Amino acid sequence: MRATERTGGGRARTGVAPPGADGGVPLARSLPGASYTDEGLFRREREAVLYRDWFCVGRAEMLAGPGEYLVADVAGESVIVVRGGDGRLRCFYNLCRHRGSRLVPPAAGGRPGGGPAEPDATCGAGRAGHGRFAGAIRCPYHAWTYGLDGSLRSAPFLPDLRQHRAKLALHPVEVDTWGGFVFARLEPGAGGPLAARLGRIPARLARYPLAGLRTGATLRYEVAANWKVIVENYNECYHCGPVHPELCDLVPAFARGGAGLDWDAGVPHRDGAYTFTATGTTRRAPFPGLSEAELNRHKGELILPNLMISLSADHVAAFTLWPRSAGRTTVICDFLFHPDEIARPDFDPSDAVRFWDLVNRQDWRICELVQDGMTSRRFAAGYLAPMEEPSADVGRYVARLLDPSAAHEGGE
Repeated sequence: MRATERTGGGRARTGVAPPGADGGVPLARSLPGASYTDEGLFRREREAVLYRDWFCVGRAEMLAGPGEYLVADVAGESVIVVRGGDGRLRCFYNLCRHRGSRLVPPAAGGRPGGGPAEPDATCGAGRAGHGRFAGAIRCPYHAWTYGLDGSLRSAPFLPDLRQHRAKLALHPVEVDTWGGFVFARLEPGAGGPLAARLGRIPARLARYPLAGLRTGATLRYEVAANWKVIVENYNECYHCGPVHPELCDLVPAFARGGAGLDWDAGVPHRDGAYTFTATGTTRRAPFPGLSEAELNRHKGELILPNLMISLSADHVAAFTLWPRSAGRTTVICDFLFHPDEIARPDFDPSDAVRFWDLVNRQDWRICELVQDGMTSRRFAAGYLAPMEEPSADVGRYVARLLDPSAAHEGGE
């Protein structure tokens, strides 16, 4: 519906059938139904896709000072991102090298790391904790202690381990940032750098001050749908007319399925409107430095596998998807604003939050209907209309990572 990133690659042998592949029906087809419903295939996706690509785990604003950390649950694997004393971000599996205890308990709070944690009310499923280590990371089980760089510092009553400290460092996870978003790759070296995954997105969004924005509100949803159903829905607007009447009133082109829109240039609002609120207006000032088109249009990007960004002139709705199983996904929606606006005594994000909550719930409801229908014994695969071509990119992306040898020679 709002995204423009294209994953590239051809259609040959990717699992997305070309037009005419089903009895002459002139429409492409989605991934097979089992790809959305089978737990065994979901486990394959965890290993080949979610653990081997850059997964967005939060915002760098949560890690402003030395020792500040966040814990994230990436499809069943718990990781810790921490700001070191040298200012660098590092990421590790939330796993003591001694007996396998969690270094930070699943719930925020307590005294992980040898010091008082500072619970973050915005944390929940997906982002599982946020706090500050008091100079080191200490296991709550036997007090093995690690530096903020992951190195083993001490193991009580085991002086002979000093010469083996390098072998007993925390298991590393790759970490990188862009636009204030923190990305982790659980399988280090599994692919190219984050910049390659982002492609042309940074250039398209260069005038938005993403890195300097701050979270002013957060919504959290449990959606009974496969994560691919959600990103496919996000990546097309063929559904907008039947599902989103309020959104179509704000963006009339959506009522026509978004056909003919120049997504890279942004989506035009109705006359007099310029942002995603019920009125199409707001008291908040626009971000400084935007182009004339960006002051009046809406942009969207999908960064696979789990970050969806929708950008208005005065706020950004950033969605992170946290796959739980073949049929369940946690969605966290952070609303990002300019810090000058947040500092205003009359700052009130509710106009954007209420509108997005309405649109989100409409999306999640239809995604859940799709997911439920896919469990039918008669469902083999879905059809994709031409206006859903960006949704086909999702299937090609997943199929390529599941079987790199089958990727078309012109792909990524």
